Amino acid sequence: MTAMRRALLLVVLCLWGLSACRREAGGFSAQPADRLTPVARRETPSPETFPAKPTPVYPTPKFPTCQPDPAPALDLSVYSYRPIRPISSREGGATSLRQLAELRRFYVGVSTAPHFLDNREYAGLLAAQFNMLAAENAMKWEVVHPEPVRYDFSQGDALVAFARANGMAVYGHALAWDLQQPGWLTGGEYSREEWIQILCRHIKTVVGHYRGHIYAWDVVNEAFQNNGALRNTLWLRKIGPEYIAMAFQWAREADPQALLIYNEFFAEGLNQKSQAVYSLVQGMLRQGIPVDGVGLQMHVWLWGPPTRQELTANMRRLAELGLVVHITEMDVRTQYAKDSPAEELAVQAEIYRQAFSACLEAPNCNVFVAWGLTDRYSWIPEYTGQPDTPLLFDRQGKPKPAFNALLDLLSRSP
Repeated sequence: MTAMRRALLLVVLCLWGLSACRREAGGFSAQPADRLTPVARRETPSPETFPAKPTPVYPTPKFPTCQPDPAPALDLSVYSYRPIRPISSREGGATSLRQLAELRRFYVGVSTAPHFLDNREYAGLLAAQFNMLAAENAMKWEVVHPEPVRYDFSQGDALVAFARANGMAVYGHALAWDLQQPGWLTGGEYSREEWIQILCRHIKTVVGHYRGHIYAWDVVNEAFQNNGALRNTLWLRKIGPEYIAMAFQWAREADPQALLIYNEFFAEGLNQKSQAVYSLVQGMLRQGIPVDGVGLQMHVWLWGPPTRQELTANMRRLAELGLVVHITEMDVRTQYAKDSPAEELAVQAEIYRQAFSACLEAPNCNVFVAWGLTDRYSWIPEYTGQPDTPLLFDRQGKPKPAFNALLDLLSRSP
């Protein structure tokens, strides 16, 4: 592509996506735009409560397309998972978190991996308390597409099989991201046109493989820096900022029914990053790009989580665009805190309570996912090198105050 054509394309992207685009060291960023206005609260989240999405004001871009790669078909018959009998969450026969959520047509879930399911106690707790599971690593590039012409869906297929046996929804994660990529991809030397075909074929192959079995896909994950500029990812370098819209278009072609989500961390409140995300999805809607919602990850600490007011305001303005909002990866780190363990757990429980309550009350939020089932299986200690207790259950699988906070909220919800 000539320099002139590329410059014109970037101007078009600014018009339909990043309002008031400015060139910065790390890419493009967005200036704050629209003011927030309230929307009426509805008791039960459902698609009927969402405003209509904006009518496209520009013609939908004509992106290159592709055919999926040859790959194994989904065959759930090779798995022998059996339904797990629901259990009570408390003594005395009280209903479980899952049962209470289902009364509200609400999804509560955790991320998991197939090898964890071999542990009967783990599998029993997962299926009893949650009606959704998220693929923590099983559907990422390095797992499903380890070589240029080879796909391995075995781990993701196992999760889908377990979910189907236990009446659970599946959250797919993640189609276009800059981490956990195979060496052939990170070290590859291809033309821009070839990179477009690589990403297109991967998305269409993976999404097509699971068509009809995934509730929602994290189509693009973590594309922005904290200052609102686009991160210097592999896809930005090789294709340009239009890779984001392309990914959503290809995902919709591969599965017309799955919800297509843009997923981001540190964008839960009102800040430069959340404004960049808002401007991006607002622009894609105007262009007719098929984006259905925004995932707010909620990886937070005991100090400095987003305020309830900011989280609610962010959900509200996305609802005004006709978009769903999901809490997609929540955990609350306790490491480096100086309080007693009991005080830390109490503060953690309140942070979970505020986030869960905001989602329950928002008309466009019906998914709440924690990033792991128990503290034993959290990614944080390995990542930081420090012990931590960020999840809803302790290392022995016993419910923590944070879990009880969610249970109490659902028990009192209409």
